[in-house]
Amino acid sequence: MPEATLHDGSTIEVEVRGAGPTVLLPVDPRPTEGPAADELRRWGVDPALGRNLVDGLADTFRVVAFDYEGHLKAIPKPDTLTPDTIAADLLAIADAVGARQFAYYGYSWLALSGLHLALRTDRLSALVMGGFPPIDGPYAEMLAVTTATHALASPTPADPVVNQPDAVATDDTWTGAGDVDWSTVQVSLTEAQTRQFMTLYLALRGFDDQAAQERITCPRLCFAGSADQIPYGERWGGVTVDMAGPLVNRRAELEALGWRVRVLDGLDHTAAMQPANVLPVIRPWLAEVLTGH
Repeated sequence: MPEATLHDGSTIEVEVRGAGPTVLLPVDPRPTEGPAADELRRWGVDPALGRNLVDGLADTFRVVAFDYEGHLKAIPKPDTLTPDTIAADLLAIADAVGARQFAYYGYSWLALSGLHLALRTDRLSALVMGGFPPIDGPYAEMLAVTTATHALASPTPADPVVNQPDAVATDDTWTGAGDVDWSTVQVSLTEAQTRQFMTLYLALRGFDDQAAQERITCPRLCFAGSADQIPYGERWGGVTVDMAGPLVNRRAELEALGWRVRVLDGLDHTAAMQPANVLPVIRPWLAEVLTGH
């Protein structure tokens, strides 16, 4: 299995499947099993999310899968996780598999990472952003949430908990799954794990995503669930993170800027990231722009 060396000298395993145009997928290709899988299902998350995305694309594309989020949990980068270093990491992964040109799909903060990758390279053949808007992104709100999460984090690894599976409560944001009392949710992440995402959003203060649009030249698609809006109480910064609003309210503007826009009716942040909802959106579009079919 290929390995890529990231900006801090650590390495990450990369799985390559299929043949055709290369698509980078920052997902864990290994299904979750056992009690952890049962807990993911309780939150509405496919325990084989990454594997099913890979399987759903590998008959047409050369899929490069890598668990970047899992790597950041295992080897945090509390002082160096910035748009520049993330872009460098993604390019290093592409280099490790010999991909000069490649498409990229990311969801939530990994979609944000794709946007900033597109601003730093001419190697993208296509960009798909899920669950994070290309304009009017909630940067200030996410800084508030990550700052609050960091303040609540333990300085040492916590005992495993089952009330916040990684695919639902990611390092950068809590994502809604049904009627959850967020005031009672506990943080099981360490200080270093949470600080790296605070570092990321601190680096994005003042970023103008509207002005950046003219620098994105590859084909591009964005999507989100129409119910992807999460209000946080004071414990989490007292803000509302709205991923759907910019796609709904500024759809015509996004399309004029060159984006293909899809809004998935009735889906929240967690539901819209599941393979059964993602693949019908991204697979035909990638086939259209990468293969002409």
